[in-house]
Amino acid sequence: MGEFSLILFACVGGDASLGKRFRPIATFYVFCNSSYESYLHFANVGTGSFSRILFRPRGNMSSDYVKIARLNDVHALRERLEELDLELPVDNEALTASAGSPLAQPIEVDGVTVGNRWCIHPMEGWDANRDGSPTEYTLRRWRNFGLSGAKLIWGGEAAAVQPDGRANPNQTLATPENEAGLRQLLATLNDAHAESFGSTDDLLVGLQLTHSGRFCRPNDKVRWEPRIAYHHPLLDEKYGIDPEDDSIVWTDDDLHRLIDTYVESARLAQKVGFRFVDVKACHGYLLHEFLSARSRLGPFGGDFEGRTRLLKTIIDRIREEMPDLIVGVRLSFFDTVPFKTSTETGRPMDFSDHLPYRHGFGVDESDPLQPDLAEPLRLVAELKEAGVALVNLSCGSPYSNPHVQRPAIFPPSDGYQPPEDPLVGVARQINAVRECKNALPEIPLVGTGYTYLQDYLPHVAQAAVREGWVDFVGLGRMVLSYPRFPADVLEQGALQRRSICRTFSDCTTAPRNGMLSGCFPLDSFYKELPEAARVKQIKKDLASG
Repeated sequence: MGEFSLILFACVGGDASLGKRFRPIATFYVFCNSSYESYLHFANVGTGSFSRILFRPRGNMSSDYVKIARLNDVHALRERLEELDLELPVDNEALTASAGSPLAQPIEVDGVTVGNRWCIHPMEGWDANRDGSPTEYTLRRWRNFGLSGAKLIWGGEAAAVQPDGRANPNQTLATPENEAGLRQLLATLNDAHAESFGSTDDLLVGLQLTHSGRFCRPNDKVRWEPRIAYHHPLLDEKYGIDPEDDSIVWTDDDLHRLIDTYVESARLAQKVGFRFVDVKACHGYLLHEFLSARSRLGPFGGDFEGRTRLLKTIIDRIREEMPDLIVGVRLSFFDTVPFKTSTETGRPMDFSDHLPYRHGFGVDESDPLQPDLAEPLRLVAELKEAGVALVNLSCGSPYSNPHVQRPAIFPPSDGYQPPEDPLVGVARQINAVRECKNALPEIPLVGTGYTYLQDYLPHVAQAAVREGWVDFVGLGRMVLSYPRFPADVLEQGALQRRSICRTFSDCTTAPRNGMLSGCFPLDSFYKELPEAARVKQIKKDLASG
């Protein structure tokens, strides 16, 4: 029977039985051994929440989804959420700090008072010098982080702990040779924040420590030099890795040396003046990949204790040797299977020969398109016990399933057209964080996936904080196009619509094609760079087939 597409429609006018007006909810590609109910579960819609199920050949559905910019008001957003059978809290208006916005309320993190509930996620700019030191582009981005008004800066940048761990040759390094560069980044951010808001006393800034693992490209912008935890059958196939090549698999001795390297990078961050470090375990990079290393033999694989040992050992060592340094973890809270790169609607790689599925973290082994949060909840609880002060929850990978990790109506060049209304992906992430918060209310949590809400991001964000779904609302892509988004919300309760990120994905398409990252459509600075024309041509070529 093979695979087929399952298209869900909701009635939005008239009698559903008469088929008057319908809007698509999602498109899924179903393998012969998977029931369509499991795909609906993944989309967070139930079998009773739509009016039609249609099966059709593969194609492009993204143009049929309702774009957020076309929703005229909060009422229209609520109607769309109802059509999709999604639960999200939505306030009627965006409140200023003076009007009592929940987003303006301070919160204590490990003895530090953080001034509001906005967080800036770490982002790789592909724009450092080859030695890891900042360029004018890197410094401009960090200055904008300081001007944003957010009081939690989660790492600012993904800084590699050693040169071979870079995802691109122009990634920032958290190495002794780049101490001056890290000082310059932090000073630039702090100075900008003090200039705009008078003080940095309630500003908490960290540095994200990473090794890119499977996705290393330290010497060339297009040539992979992977260092993997184990051979993942689908990712090996997707990225052309020989499943018999064990030379790229980390040895236990290598990992012990890597632990030392992480500790030294944390020590450097503290010396420079960062108040916390993030031990990154998300998005398919090395520490995240180890969480699913069931097939790996030895102390760093197999059962839950083995698969989490590398992450927890790094944290234990940092806490032991630098007790005054706050530790956070950005964690992919759940995975799904890799999707095929295509100009058509995205579909998962065929996993039917790999059941039970033992190659993901936070997935149902019997049906890996369904999240299973049992292990992730256990890990967050154990991280809290280990002294981790705050956790930033994300999901999936921007390489292998970007529609899950970064809901967007326009895909990056190495992606595919969205197989579901991006609002479904937004709600999936927000509700997963809610589940974690309900289970572990004592640990501060940062939520992810809000950017696609665009004009209505403040309305959902402040409601989610007020209702206790999340402690901080994280922004990534949004502050590339609109750096002062948090400040404008809290000061004015209104947004500059022309600056709002519309998820064009140029900030991903550019680095996927060897260029620096930035918002080429909306940021006048990047719009004037020669890379802007190259990105536009790449998108034009993809559209023409």
